[in-house]
Amino acid sequence: MTTKVEKSVEVNVPVSTAYNQWTQFEEFPRFMGGVKEVRQLDDRRMHWVAEIAGVKREWDAKVLEQVPDRKVAWAATEGATNAGAVHFQPVGTDRTVVKLSLEYEPEGFVEKAGDKLHIVERQAESDLEKFKAYIESRGVETGAWRGSVDEGRQLGTPGVEYAAGTRGDSGKVGDSARRTDVGAGQHTGGFTGSGGSHRPL
Repeated sequence: MTTKVEKSVEVNVPVSTAYNQWTQFEEFPRFMGGVKEVRQLDDRRMHWVAEIAGVKREWDAKVLEQVPDRKVAWAATEGATNAGAVHFQPVGTDRTVVKLSLEYEPEGFVEKAGDKLHIVERQAESDLEKFKAYIESRGVETGAWRGSVDEGRQLGTPGVEYAAGTRGDSGKVGDSARRTDVGAGQHTGGFTGSGGSHRPL
C-alpha cells in the first residue's frame, strides 16, 4: 500500500532562485535531514543514499519532466519505490510557493511502523522549512540547470506506477543498497529529482 505526502512552503526569494537551487541535487544533504548523499550520474539520473527512522535506503531515480521555474518530476528506477514532483509558483516578484507531492511504498516492518507515525510526512515538512532557511540565508542559488526534460507525455504528478521498475525490493534493511553504481530522486523528502548537468555556475 502506498502513502502520499503533500507539503508546501513559501520562500522569500524569486521563483528562479528557488527553482535554480532545487536543481542542485548534490546540495540536498545540506537541508534534507535524512539524505546522506545525492550523486548526479548524468543530466537525468541520480543515486540517493538516505536514512529515515534508522533505516538506510539507496535508490536510483530519473527525472521524467522538468520545466524551468515551474516543475521537477521524478520516479525511482531501482531501490526504494518512490515518485513525485516539486512545483514552483511565484507569489509576486520575490516570493515563491514550493509544493512537494510525494508517493512512496513503505517496505519492511520498521518502515511500515514509521509510516503509521507519519515520520516521512514530518521529515518532508522539516526539509521544506530547512530549504526555506537555506535559500533565504544565502539569497542566491549555489548553481542552476535551466534545461528542460519532457518524455512526451502529460505526467501531472507521477505516482509509484512510474516507479514500477523498483518493485521487488524486499524492504529489508540494506537490501536496496545492493547497487551503488547507478542513480536518483527523493528522499522525501523524497523528494525530488531533475535534469541536466546540475553543476554550479
